[in-house]
Amino acid sequence: MAAVSDSLDNATVAPLYSLWEHKPWWCQPWSILSTGVMLVAVSWLGLHRWWLSAITAAAVAIWWWLFLWAVPIAYRQQMLLEHHRSPGPAGTTESP
Repeated sequence: MAAVSDSLDNATVAPLYSLWEHKPWWCQPWSILSTGVMLVAVSWLGLHRWWLSAITAAAVAIWWWLFLWAVPIAYRQQMLLEHHRSPGPAGTTESP
């Protein structure tokens, strides 16, 4: 997998394989970030229990890591792999 991603410049590839182009407004990075901030703020302002807010913040951090970092990277790698395996001219597969 590293050979595929190393063969193309990330700045060139990122716009071509953007996960966010296919997601609705409520699943965009800005909405994920703002929802997480609101959840932590509401847990603190509503309950005034630091340990509940800490648990909420930890869950939000995991959610952010998963949906803002891990999933987009996996999507980009999958798209690169599919692009790499796609048939080239005259039905041959492209090689690095």
